Amino acid sequence: MRAPAEGAAGDAGAGRTDAVTGLAAGKAGGAGGAGPEPYDVVTLGRVGVDLYPEQSGVGLAEVRSFAKYLGGTAANVAVAGARLGLRTALLSGVGPDPFGGYVRAALDAFGVGTGLLATVPDTQTPVVFCELFPPDDFPLHFYRRPVAPDQCLTPGMLAEPAAAAAVRGARALWITGSALAVEPTRSAVFAALELRAGGEVWFDLDWRPGFWADPAQAPALYARALAYATLAVGNREEVEVAVGSADPETAAGLLLERGVRTAVVKQGPAGALARTAAGELCVAPPVAVKVVNGLGAGDAFGGALCAGLLAGDPLPDVLRAANAAGALVASRLACADAMPTRPEIEAALREQAAEPGGPLPAPAAGAVPKGSARPSATGAGRAEGTTAPPVTDGGPGRDDTDPPAGRAADAAPPRTTGTGPAEGTTAPPVTDAGRAAGPGAGGGSAGRAAGGAG
Repeated sequence: MRAPAEGAAGDAGAGRTDAVTGLAAGKAGGAGGAGPEPYDVVTLGRVGVDLYPEQSGVGLAEVRSFAKYLGGTAANVAVAGARLGLRTALLSGVGPDPFGGYVRAALDAFGVGTGLLATVPDTQTPVVFCELFPPDDFPLHFYRRPVAPDQCLTPGMLAEPAAAAAVRGARALWITGSALAVEPTRSAVFAALELRAGGEVWFDLDWRPGFWADPAQAPALYARALAYATLAVGNREEVEVAVGSADPETAAGLLLERGVRTAVVKQGPAGALARTAAGELCVAPPVAVKVVNGLGAGDAFGGALCAGLLAGDPLPDVLRAANAAGALVASRLACADAMPTRPEIEAALREQAAEPGGPLPAPAAGAVPKGSARPSATGAGRAEGTTAPPVTDGGPGRDDTDPPAGRAADAAPPRTTGTGPAEGTTAPPVTDAGRAAGPGAGGGSAGRAAGGAG
């Protein structure tokens, strides 16, 4: 495998390898995690601050005010799980700045353990702006250069006794594909995987091409991580990066061949598909919502997936609840702060079941539910009785959702600013006009689109 070029995204944090080996001894429990009881889920990946506009339908230059929230895909999943009663912790980093203090306080308030959250010298806690053009266009603008704290995680952090015990003892470790893009965090991910020793590893494929110095490296690194994983989850673009096919059922089968026991493919307008090594195949339909901000839906899906699987719920029920969680977040402005509670998810499912005709039937793999948008080549479509329905792209995000999956045919042109070279350069902030899609279009009333992450 080719070594990353000096100064590029692949080694963005390499110069800080020795600066973040120390975590607070004995504090792996953090808020919501005091005492010896193991965590249910430890998530590993990004955290930062979301600055989201309070005006919709205008570009950043015209926005008058912003609301501040906790963000980042790994943080969002940890918060989503905590909202559903799980003991969660975040393995990541922040800068020694006021936003780093805000992130710690917010995680504490949500009940997420912060003992694995490093403070990385000479970095700044990342900030992310978005624009709101519902239902399907939510461009993201990342401020992470020259290096973000979460790109500076080291294997030495995992050598700390408290950190090693927390990662080894958790019921599940949730890793993110974007964490594989940059050294030394890439090596930290594999150090964490080695600690699991056959335990549950859930791999969010989380594709962010702008984070990679050489995106062509990703398939091999994903394959290496999949060798440790027991579950993989991603949308159609993400599974194509991982296994070379965007067809949901085919991709799920290829993920099973890589060794996972459960493969979940978020399909946007067609809901979510899951296949297991035991031969189970199920497809859950989306949930109808009016989209406010599609970012964060995939992370809500992930948190609900964790909660349902750890509770031992039947897989079809887990998928339906995860779709409902994603839909609820898409109907709100924030990501982490908007994560739903269990009663909210149950109410959404009851409302879906009470709609005329009852709950939508689960479509066959790759099919589109009646009244849903039929995806175009870019993954977008128009639902019957709706206006330019969104494509669900999950989430991270999430600051964060999933990578670009396309736009409705008559939606406004993409709005991007500040795009530039890969992370680790001195170029302007990365603009990601993707991972923007809200939950997939489905058969709701006019102006309503089906939720669930895709």
